Amino acid sequence: MKTCSHTRPLWLQHSESTVHAMEKKNTINFGAGPAKLPPSVLLQAQNELLDYSGIGISVLEMSHRSADFTKIVNTTENLLRELLNIPENYKILFLQGGGTGQFSAVPLNLIGLKEDRCADYVVTGAWSAKAAKEAEKYGKVNVVHPKLDKYTSIPDKSSWSLNPSASYVYYCCNETVHGVEFNFIPDTKDMVIVSDMSSNFLSRPLDVSKFGLIFAGAQKNIGCAGVTVVIVREDLLGKALKECPIVLDYQVQAGNNSLYNTPPCFSIYIMNLVLEWIKNNGGTEAMEKLSQKKSSLIYDIINSSNGFYSCPVDVDCRSRMNIPFRLGKGEGDEALEKLFLDKASKLGMISLKGHRSVGGIRASLYNAVTLEDTEVLAAYMKEFLKDHQPSEMKN
Repeated sequence: MKTCSHTRPLWLQHSESTVHAMEKKNTINFGAGPAKLPPSVLLQAQNELLDYSGIGISVLEMSHRSADFTKIVNTTENLLRELLNIPENYKILFLQGGGTGQFSAVPLNLIGLKEDRCADYVVTGAWSAKAAKEAEKYGKVNVVHPKLDKYTSIPDKSSWSLNPSASYVYYCCNETVHGVEFNFIPDTKDMVIVSDMSSNFLSRPLDVSKFGLIFAGAQKNIGCAGVTVVIVREDLLGKALKECPIVLDYQVQAGNNSLYNTPPCFSIYIMNLVLEWIKNNGGTEAMEKLSQKKSSLIYDIINSSNGFYSCPVDVDCRSRMNIPFRLGKGEGDEALEKLFLDKASKLGMISLKGHRSVGGIRASLYNAVTLEDTEVLAAYMKEFLKDHQPSEMKN
């Protein structure tokens, strides 16, 4: 009598799944987020999925009020404090809603710090533009520099006009879509600085004490989608507008250790594993050195391609994390770019297509993307250049 597939012995099912895992396709994920996670983190999560730490249940079904989850939250916070040397007078929150949720939460909590209810914004790309537009719902927004025709540079600081009545100055440290990255902390003359660091968080050392608030979605450098880290100075708590939803109120969340409502438990757990991985691999100093090596590999090919590859971003603010480029000519040859993407996909390199609002190609080189991964892309770019560069572009 035949045995139905669903009655096969567990050991046989496990053996088959193990073989399947061993045959996993070798794919390199250059996605802008959600992005690649360290393989060791995925394996640990897999091993602990059904039985976390010997307690007989998964983190996915664990009560957020339990001692086991409290330990996960506290360990995650302690790892962050250690990796960034976060001062004691800062609270660390693990919230939902992503970076976009913080576009609302920041003004709802901070725009009332001063009675004029206004804020200064530096707009260098899609995400800071969206943040500024959202903040207009809750007060006056002053874009501190002349409006940019295109997002390929950071306006010279001499052109900035800060409003002394502003409650805070906001900027996006790395624009994921346009590939513009700040390599300096703006001098705001003692005004509160707020920064969206979603796409370069923990990719280099950081002096947290210079900021009033930092936030970062986890799904790029420090984990999976679902949790957003907020680091906020204690003296800024308790100033929320009366219309601020309670789940976005930093004081409420800080007073409840991010457990006012059910938090994204599994996402916090994955972040915990990634933070441990960063620590074990040399911390933010090592991540910075690695990011410089990886991004230099790609930029060097772009710069030496005689215009076949072109990056529109000014050299002094090109992102280490997200590298946008076009093929064939300045505005891009879409047919050639499609061919580039198709061939890359066949070679196992995925998610290289540029953001829909920009087009072209974008390679995202977050912490978990290895130097070896980047070398594969670099070799492919060289080969594609050799095969498709028009004769007039050749030296």
